[in-house]
Amino acid sequence: MTEPVPQIAGSRTARFARLRPSRRRRSIWHRRDFLLLWAGQAVSETGSQVTVLALPLVAVVLLHASAFQVGLLSAAQTSAYLLVALPAGAIVDRMAKRRLMIGCELVLCALIGSVPVVHAAGVLTLGQLYAVALTSSVFAVFFSVAYQSYLPALLDPGLLMDGNGKLAVSRSVAQIAGPSLGAGLVTLVGAPGAMAADAASFIVSAASLTAIRTREPRRLPANDAHRPRLWPQIREGIAYVNRDRILRNSVGFNGTANFFVIMVETLGPVFLIRTLHLRPTLVGLLLALGAVGGVGGGVAARHLARRIGSARISWIAMTVWSLPGLLIPLAGHGWWVLLFGVGWISWTFASTVAGVALTSYRQAVCPPEMLGRVSAAARWINWGTLPLGGLTGGALAATLGVRTTLWIAVLGGCSAGLWLLFSPLRAMRDIPLDNREIVG
Repeated sequence: MTEPVPQIAGSRTARFARLRPSRRRRSIWHRRDFLLLWAGQAVSETGSQVTVLALPLVAVVLLHASAFQVGLLSAAQTSAYLLVALPAGAIVDRMAKRRLMIGCELVLCALIGSVPVVHAAGVLTLGQLYAVALTSSVFAVFFSVAYQSYLPALLDPGLLMDGNGKLAVSRSVAQIAGPSLGAGLVTLVGAPGAMAADAASFIVSAASLTAIRTREPRRLPANDAHRPRLWPQIREGIAYVNRDRILRNSVGFNGTANFFVIMVETLGPVFLIRTLHLRPTLVGLLLALGAVGGVGGGVAARHLARRIGSARISWIAMTVWSLPGLLIPLAGHGWWVLLFGVGWISWTFASTVAGVALTSYRQAVCPPEMLGRVSAAARWINWGTLPLGGLTGGALAATLGVRTTLWIAVLGGCSAGLWLLFSPLRAMRDIPLDNREIVG
């Protein structure tokens, strides 16, 4: 049984110096608790990707939603990152992260599971979909912030790149398996029924988290009179991101990329079904094909970081390897529809390679007691642009047309890598694991 990690004051280096020697030497494949976390998330991510396909299909096929209404649904699914990500970071830093994650998974199970139940009762409406999307996004934010902050409790800094790479691979595999599974389930039991599979996946994730033995450092009692106030802690997280030039440019990159990429994700099903007249089953398979690049990026990230340099690949990936994404709006009837998949492959490969390096940097340099706040501050910008992009995409599609809006989205998305090109990363081979020389 893995021994609990004691509370250690001081630097991140001191914290990991006191870990058992056997823990430092063992490979990631012998880390039972990480493997449990990884397995549970692989199942949960797959289920969530079923809903990524099924939820807009419920709106488009069953409730005859317009492109703008689909944009509103996308905004509801992501709006919590703009609304609650900042306080979520400070709250997560005060709580036991594993227990919080388990609670979030159970609530998400109930929320997603309500859609097939209400549909079976014959009273499903767009208002219900908006409510489920908005509420579930709040709990997804808390889970995501806690998840990023919990990983360093299971892995020492030398294994974070490997761990993040494996988690990225599982997310990308889920993006392949999820839409494919979702397409089959939509065909067999309909889109609302397919969402029941996602609800079940949250139970699996909660069970895997419950089985983890490693305990987090002891926290101060909840009634401690000297505990910092919430808003000053939030400001500390924002200030930390702003001081670090790599973090500052990386969140600028992610926020810009997400603003435009969400347009493609939102309008993709509308474009493929209403413009190219594909069946829902083929839409799922095509979206799954695009996720192949994410698997390749997660597998290759560590090798590319060693061969080319972790700093170099971050900006090369997003300024060169992402350019085939411009093929997405060129997709047409027949075999030309594969251009959509080719564009997705390039984007998912490039963004995964860059994301693994940048996330590992944040986890390695940030003090453990601030990681939740810093991760939340980064995500507030990174993912806070998602609802804005969803709304903008829906409005532009209603005015200019879906294909024209896709052109705007891919041009904007491919230009996001300029944040990394014109940053300290361009002058480095590798991303440093100590930020003392790059803050300011």
